[in-house]
Amino acid sequence: MARADSDRWDLATSVGATATMIAAQRALSNDEKLIDDPYAAPLVRAVGIDVYVRLVNGEIPVGGDTEFDPRRMAEGMACRTRFYDQFFLSAARSGVTQAVILASGLDARAYRLPWPAGTVVYEVDMPDVIEFKTLTLADLGADPTAERRTVAIDLRDDWATALVAAGFDPKAPSVWSAEGLLVYLPDDAQDALFDNITELSAPGSQLAFEFVPDTAIFADPRWRSHHDRMSELGFEVDFNDLVYHGHRSHLVDHIKQRGWEVSSHTVKELHAANGFHYPDDEVAQAFADMTYSSAVLARYQSVLAEQAVPQAVGEYFLEHCASGFVEIVKSRTNRIPFVFGDRCDRGPKAVDVQLEIRPRLRRQGPAQVVVGV
Repeated sequence: MARADSDRWDLATSVGATATMIAAQRALSNDEKLIDDPYAAPLVRAVGIDVYVRLVNGEIPVGGDTEFDPRRMAEGMACRTRFYDQFFLSAARSGVTQAVILASGLDARAYRLPWPAGTVVYEVDMPDVIEFKTLTLADLGADPTAERRTVAIDLRDDWATALVAAGFDPKAPSVWSAEGLLVYLPDDAQDALFDNITELSAPGSQLAFEFVPDTAIFADPRWRSHHDRMSELGFEVDFNDLVYHGHRSHLVDHIKQRGWEVSSHTVKELHAANGFHYPDDEVAQAFADMTYSSAVLARYQSVLAEQAVPQAVGEYFLEHCASGFVEIVKSRTNRIPFVFGDRCDRGPKAVDVQLEIRPRLRRQGPAQVVVGV
C-alpha cells in the first residue's frame, strides 16, 4: 500500500518498524567491535516485534554465505553506525556543542557516546517514538551522557520552529545527521529538509547523511526476490511500499549550491575502510551506488560571475550563490558594501564581478541577489 503524506506511525508499524529493524541490526553489530550500543537489543525487545526479537536473540535460522548471514548484517550496520559515531564525536571535540539527530528512532547516541561537557543533543522524531524510547531507557536505568532535549514532531511539519523553541541556537555552529531517513521523504520534502538545515546552520556547521540515488531499486527484481525470502522468515517490512519513488534531486549537488563543502564515500569504500569486503552478489551490487557523505558549511563562498555589463544602469539576478545574506559584493577593483535585497545602481562596474558570500541566518531556497550594474 502506498504511503499517504499525512501518515503516522509508532515503532511497530510502517516507517517506525524500520527503526526497530535497524536497531536489531545494530545489536548484532556490537560483535564487530567497531561500535558499542548496549541499548539496541533491550530497545528491540521492548518494542516487541517478534521477528526482530528473535533476530537479536539469535533464534532465526539464517547464516552461511547468504544475505541473511548475521555477520554480513552486522558488518554493514557497524560501518554505517561507526561513520555517524565518528562524525558526531569529531565535530563535538572540535568545539561544536549542538548536535541534532533527525528521525532519531531508537538511536541511543545521546546515552552511549562520550560527549564533551556542555554538549546538547536534540532528538527529532514522531511523538510516540520519542516517548517510547525515553520511557524505556529510563526503565533500563540509562542516563544521557549529554544534555538531551527532545523535539516531538513529524519532519514534514514545522520542525525548525519547534527545534528553536527547544533551545537550539541558529547563530552557533551545529552538527546534524539524517541517517536512514531520506528515502522515506518525497523529493520536495527532502529538499525542504536540507534547506531548513541550511537556514538553521551557522558557518562551520557540519552535516552527515547517506543517499540512495534511485529508490526504484526497491522494485528491482533483485531486491524483490530478496524481500520474498525475508518474508518467509517473518520479516514483514516492504520497503517498496514505504519509500517515495520518482524523480529525486541529487542531494550532494543540492547542498553544494547552498554553500556546503561535501565529502562522499561509496558503501563499498566504507566497508574497505573498516576492514570488510563488500559482498559481490546481486542484492549487494544493486546498492553499490549508495553514498555516505559529510559536509561543512563554508565560512564564506566565492562565486565568480562573468557577465557582459550593459551600458545602461540596471539589475542582474545572480542565482549561483549560497542561500542567505550577502555581506560584500566586490569587483576586481572596487569594494561595495551590500546586503541581501539592497540595490547598488552606481553605474557599470567590472565585467567580472567577484561575490564574497558569508552565510548568515538563511532564507529557504537559492538566494536571488540583485546587483546593479
